[in-house]
Amino acid sequence: MVYGLYEMFKGAGRDWPVVVEGQFGQSVLDPVIVAAQPGPITTCNGLPIRVDMPMSDCPVPDVVCVPESMLGLDERATGTFEREAAWLRRCHAAGSLMTAACSGAMLLAQAGLLDGHEATTHWAYCETMQRRHPAVRVQPQRALMVTGEGHRLVMAGGGSSWMDLGLYVIARCVDVETAMQVARIMLIDWHQVGQQPFARVARSRQTEDALIGRCQAWIADHYADPAPVAAMAQLSGLPARSFQRRFRQATGMAPLEYVHTMRIEEAKHLLETGDLPVAAVAQEVGYDDAAFFGRLFRRQVNLTPPQYRRRFGGLRAALSGKVHA
Repeated sequence: MVYGLYEMFKGAGRDWPVVVEGQFGQSVLDPVIVAAQPGPITTCNGLPIRVDMPMSDCPVPDVVCVPESMLGLDERATGTFEREAAWLRRCHAAGSLMTAACSGAMLLAQAGLLDGHEATTHWAYCETMQRRHPAVRVQPQRALMVTGEGHRLVMAGGGSSWMDLGLYVIARCVDVETAMQVARIMLIDWHQVGQQPFARVARSRQTEDALIGRCQAWIADHYADPAPVAAMAQLSGLPARSFQRRFRQATGMAPLEYVHTMRIEEAKHLLETGDLPVAAVAQEVGYDDAAFFGRLFRRQVNLTPPQYRRRFGGLRAALSGKVHA
C-alpha cells in the first residue's frame, strides 16, 4: 500500500505524456515517506520500506496518507502510536488534508480527529473502532468517507480501496483528468469492480516528418470526416501507396488504423463525459454503422461501449462528485 500510493502520486502528470507524446512529463505531486524514527522500516512481511525523513523534520504537508498496518485488533488502542498521533494532530491543526487507508483510520481515531464525525475503516476493525472510540460514528458499509471541517478527513475502507483513496487525492489536489489518466495507466476501477486490459492509447504525437505531421494536425480536427485517409493522401500530395508507406514509417501505424484509433479515443471521452446513446457516439466520431463501431471498439478496448461507460463514466462521475461535494 505504501509503495502503491507512492507510485500513483509520483506518476501523476509524469507517466501519461510518455504514452501519448513519447516523453515523460513532470510529476505534479511530491510524495515523501515519513516515520517516527529515521531509517528503514521492516514490515510484517519482511519488506523493507525506505523512510525519507523522520516526522520531526518534515514540513507541514498538504496531505497526510496513513497506510494500513498488520497489528492485532487489541494492539490498536494501546498507545503504541502516541508520537504519530501527536504529529497527526499538529498536521490537522495546520490545515493538512488527513487521509487514511484501510485500518490506518484507527490511527486517526486514536489522534482524536474522528470524534463527532462519521468514519469508516476496514470491516474487521469497525467494531473495535466503535467500541474504543464511542464518539466516532462508524459506517462499516462505506468504502470511501469524506467528512470533517472543510472535508479534510478522508478514509478508504477495505484493503484494496487505497487505490480509490489515491485517485481521490489526485483528483482533489490536481484535477479529475489527471486522476483519470492515472486510473487508465494503472488499470484502476472505482471500488474494484474488476480490471480489463486496454488497447494502447492513440499514439497521436507529432512525427518529425513535416509532411506527415501536417496530415496528423489535419486529422486531429477531421477524423470524423468521410474518407479521411484519401483526404490526407490528397493533402500530402503523394501517390496513395507512397503516402501509406511514408505514414506508417513515420507513425508506426497505417493511416486507417491511425484514424480508427483517433476515433475510438474520442468515443471513450464521449462515453465518459456524456449520456449520448452509443449509436449517436458512433455517428459523432465518424461511423454510420453502430454495430461496426461496437465491434471495433470491443476489439480495441476489450470492453463494449456500454461496459466502458459504466466503468469509466462512473469513475469520472465519482471523482468529480467527491471532489466538488
